[in-house]
Amino acid sequence: MRISRGVVGLAFASVLFVGCKNTDRKPTEVSGENLNQVQIKKEIAAATKPETATFHIEGMTCAVGCAKTIEEKLAEMEGVQNAKVDFETKTATVNFDLDKLKSDDLVKAAESCADGKTYKVSDVKLGNEA
Repeated sequence: MRISRGVVGLAFASVLFVGCKNTDRKPTEVSGENLNQVQIKKEIAAATKPETATFHIEGMTCAVGCAKTIEEKLAEMEGVQNAKVDFETKTATVNFDLDKLKSDDLVKAAESCADGKTYKVSDVKLGNEA
């Protein structure tokens, strides 16, 4: 009985240590009005040359550790108005300022989020191509 408990405990601990993690998170601020809603706040200047990029991301294994990490990294970039990564469809949609960023910058940022994993961006479409 003790051996089976030990095996189950070891298996559970292994899953916790090996599962998707986001080790690159920045501290979040909690809104006073709604303590259940945690958001990263950043100053967003109006885009002088607004553009939308949509692209496919391969290599994501979960919505919380992978898709959310990529979404946060993209959203934190200077010139990004907002970013959304959909784990189910494996697509990202990013509204950004073309005067401050190029689509290649977004691709490099998404692919560099890997925490021991490999993310591959493809099928990049801009504006009315999407």
